[in-house]
Amino acid sequence: MDLPSKYKLQDTFELKTVLETSRMLVESRDADFILNSLLLIIMGRLLVSKAAIFMYDPAEDRYCLKKSKGFDGLAEGQFYNIIINEDQQNISFLTFDSVHADFPKIINRPEHCVFVNLRTSNNHHGFLLLAPKANNTPFRKEELEFVEALCIISTSALVNSQLFNELKKTYRNLDRRIHELNTLFDLSKEFNFLVDREKIARIFKFALLGQLFIRTFFLVYKTQDSYTLLAASGLSGKPSDNQIKRIFEAVKSEVIIPDSDFSEKHPWIKKNNIAAFISVSIQNEKVAIIGVGERANKIPFGENDYNFLKSLSNLAVISIQKTYFLDDRIDKERMEEELSIAKSIQQGLMPDPIPEVDGIDLAARTIPSREIGGDYFDIATTPDGNTIFSIADVTGKGVPAALLMANLQSMLHVLLPVDITLAEATDRINTIIFKNTPPDKFITFFWAKYVSTHKLLRYVNAGHNPPLLLRHRSDEFENLSQGGLLLGAMESIMPYVQTDIQLNPNDILVCHTDGVEEAMNVEEDEEYGVDRLKQCIRNNRHKRSFEILEAIVEDVRHYSGNKLDDDLTLLILKASDSVSDLRSE
Repeated sequence: MDLPSKYKLQDTFELKTVLETSRMLVESRDADFILNSLLLIIMGRLLVSKAAIFMYDPAEDRYCLKKSKGFDGLAEGQFYNIIINEDQQNISFLTFDSVHADFPKIINRPEHCVFVNLRTSNNHHGFLLLAPKANNTPFRKEELEFVEALCIISTSALVNSQLFNELKKTYRNLDRRIHELNTLFDLSKEFNFLVDREKIARIFKFALLGQLFIRTFFLVYKTQDSYTLLAASGLSGKPSDNQIKRIFEAVKSEVIIPDSDFSEKHPWIKKNNIAAFISVSIQNEKVAIIGVGERANKIPFGENDYNFLKSLSNLAVISIQKTYFLDDRIDKERMEEELSIAKSIQQGLMPDPIPEVDGIDLAARTIPSREIGGDYFDIATTPDGNTIFSIADVTGKGVPAALLMANLQSMLHVLLPVDITLAEATDRINTIIFKNTPPDKFITFFWAKYVSTHKLLRYVNAGHNPPLLLRHRSDEFENLSQGGLLLGAMESIMPYVQTDIQLNPNDILVCHTDGVEEAMNVEEDEEYGVDRLKQCIRNNRHKRSFEILEAIVEDVRHYSGNKLDDDLTLLILKASDSVSDLRSE
């Protein structure tokens, strides 16, 4: 190292000492060795019995005693005020009477002591304090120049040592981060192949123990409105559901270190010595918290540890969430498969194709608003050769409605060969449904027997939308509303009433469910209504039954913007002398 030109070291011994010290200190990377060597060389050369080195700490804006020899009134590691103003940092030597008044009075003859500036180029780093010489003589100029030269060399070596140690620390941290990233990468690959939550929790546990020496932890996952303790290790006692919920809601930040107030509110946390919480959010929604206990080696968690914990927790929670999504998908696919089977069964309960009935042009169709509907129609032949027509609407939709509809269909077919009237059969059906279904389940039901030899229609309406009968050469409709209570609402008190009507050629009977009348026009906030239905029938009265049905369906779809909120079912009869007459039209 080149020294300033003002240093004229004529003494061969001093020159050799400076050069040897320079070589020794520059090669050293040990700060304690550098400080100790500086004190010993100067104290030996100048015959000083007491010396100390103070290094400036910018964070404290004070000086920390790093090394001391001979002073009883100074404590290594303590902070002291030495200078009064920043200008003193540029002075090579300070006298004792020019330093801060708070500096301890530790020297008998302060007028013979000196503070030597420790600096590199123009940067100040601290002071070397030298007590008076053993012979009580003042320091000579050559001695001070020798001390200053050694201080410059030593300070440079000390700064290099600090930089080297910082670099080593940086490299160690970098190696650790690379190791952690490799660990996280390997864990992410492992998690990606797992669909078992228990295996994910087990790997998470081993990662906490292997990387951070954490033996106590727990993981709480939020599923909709419930809080589930998915994984835990090393805990004393299991928390209640209410405790889990309270702890989950109390963790409001990404990382929380529980203080005494937090622990007092949650004794279970205090009992298990939980040292930190990690909150995991996905798409700005908190979905999990992880609580971890102290390390087995008792080393406190640092910032890098918390970063690793957050990354590891995110990986585990995302993998856990994936398993829930997979479960939901499997459940959905299973439900879709079951619904598809149920739909096929339901469709098989309805007549397909629509049978031909002598003297009647017949059309029927149901359009469910969901995969499975609650509407029903049926056409069956009785043992005496006549035909039964029925239409029904079960409360609700989906599988429960379909099951009730299937029960209704089976009861109808069981009663077909029984020699009883429609009214009596309706009463028996009502009794069975009332006794075997929940109170919120009921059926609106209309059915009729067509006696082809007399062109007679005998019907019972059990609370269903009255079918509309449009007579030939008339624009007015008759409502077929006679019958009784809807099915399943209550036990039969009054007997059901059956009514006979005569069908004449070109009379039209339109049976429908409330999905037709209640189809909603969103823009006008108005239902389709019975008046529009009647007008549509009038406009298409000259057509065949299936054409009338298609015209009604098209009109309802157009009115509602093709959005059906309820099942829609139509059963349409158009009377004639024979089927052959209808085909000739």
